Amino acid sequence: MRLALAAACGLGQNDIMNEDLQIICIGSVLWDVIGRSASNMRQGSDVPGHITRLPGGVALNIAMTFARFGLRPVLLSTVGRDPEGNELIEACEALGCDTQFVYRSEDLPTDRYMAVEGANGLIAAIADAHSLERAGSRILQPLTDGSLASADKPFKGAVAVDGNLTAALLDEIARDPAYDGTDLRIAPASPGKAERLMPFLRAGRGVLYVNLEEAGLLCQTTFDSAPLAAAKLVERGAARAIVTNGGDAAADAIPGSIIAERPPEVLVTRVTGAGDTFMAAHIVADLGGAGRAEALSLALDAAATYVSGDIPS
Repeated sequence: MRLALAAACGLGQNDIMNEDLQIICIGSVLWDVIGRSASNMRQGSDVPGHITRLPGGVALNIAMTFARFGLRPVLLSTVGRDPEGNELIEACEALGCDTQFVYRSEDLPTDRYMAVEGANGLIAAIADAHSLERAGSRILQPLTDGSLASADKPFKGAVAVDGNLTAALLDEIARDPAYDGTDLRIAPASPGKAERLMPFLRAGRGVLYVNLEEAGLLCQTTFDSAPLAAAKLVERGAARAIVTNGGDAAADAIPGSIIAERPPEVLVTRVTGAGDTFMAAHIVADLGGAGRAEALSLALDAAATYVSGDIPS
């Protein structure tokens, strides 16, 4: 799987990052319940299809992509001690993720996500990440108690953070000096949670991964293209902004420079997890030494391969 995804992204074996590299994924780890139909759907549609339950959540989707590159990402999240949680932890370990630092509570049930997809894309979705929100800063304890890092020895690697965390906790991460040396990569999780990333704009910290709608919500406007959106995010304070726009051009902006590229045209068979796959592949390419244009291209190729169904869930 490691070489298969690398080949899909255009990376050679020597381009894959060192297996000993430690990378942390903070956010939602839950069960995805996805209903998919080959029919076009609208509100009230009742059509045949397939319903699956898979390990998911933004942080876990990102981590699973890292694992496909041969890395062993560390998960910081919460999973219940219920039967669903025990099964999920086993599944995460089997997928190559390190779960030893996941916060587990008898009082918090395992979170879930439910979505319905048709031939015309995502119809509706509900994310039940209440346990993650209630766990709050307890999931970050390994970064301060010496398990992974401490105040004296802060973590210096890459950290992917998703917007399923509470606004207060995201604000804390954006402002905390303990993350000054951390390579923060942030995604909103959904348009409904995009505005939770405002602290990272104000702090000028981290790399933001958003789609066109989420960029508009952060900038309190609408955009016709990803390059315009990425430029505006940087103007509003983002250190770096990566903006996707479905089958249209995606963009990578830093102060004084914007690059853009269109994704490959493929037959879309699924959409849930595509953005997370894009983000993880981009981080791998970026940290592996690829230039900005190459990293964007490789990430778009990886996402296209994923939505076409060529990479297993």
